[in-house]
Amino acid sequence: MRETDLYAPIKAFLEAQDYTVKGEIGPADVVALRGDEPPVIVELKTGFSLALIHQGIDRQAVTPHVYLAVPDVAGRRGHAAFKANLKLARRLGLGVLTVRLRDALVTVHCDPGPFQPRLSKKPRERLLREFAARRGDPAQGGATRDGLVTAYRQDATIIAAHLAAQGPTKGAHVAAATDIKRATTILRDNHYGWFSRVSVGVYELTEAGRGTVGEDERDT
Repeated sequence: MRETDLYAPIKAFLEAQDYTVKGEIGPADVVALRGDEPPVIVELKTGFSLALIHQGIDRQAVTPHVYLAVPDVAGRRGHAAFKANLKLARRLGLGVLTVRLRDALVTVHCDPGPFQPRLSKKPRERLLREFAARRGDPAQGGATRDGLVTAYRQDATIIAAHLAAQGPTKGAHVAAATDIKRATTILRDNHYGWFSRVSVGVYELTEAGRGTVGEDERDT
């Protein structure tokens, strides 16, 4: 596949909208003009790349109407990568086109324009809730996610230490003694495999849980 394979479908697509289209004008792959409107520039690439993004940004010095055009993608991995690149292009104010080569179908995924972020309330609430619940600062920024000391893990560790000292205990009593309101939920869900229910509402440590308490003691 060559970049020139994309040119004819893009040219036809723009001409159908009354643009006059020419290829390789100065540094631009495609330039389209319609009346007195600012020019439309389309940069062609056989795949999304950082070089394509850079070209698009450079063309924004000429016109705000800059599109990046790539072949249509197939497969789950290809769609995931395309979605991430589309998000980046949108944030940079670049339009994105894809060309389905088998029938020359051109699809507009986004038009050029200022990016207005849509804030999502739930992720922000989760972030702030975890920040408030985390005891101290046990994790270095940039560390691997494996074994990350979250507020949930901190609570589970405190609960495990309480059971190690007290033996089998009702969840409500653990919550009262440790001041961890979600203690019963943590015991019931048993996310780390540290707890075992011995009777209704009563939990004890598993072998894995006793090993965790031992590790914590050795670390202190």
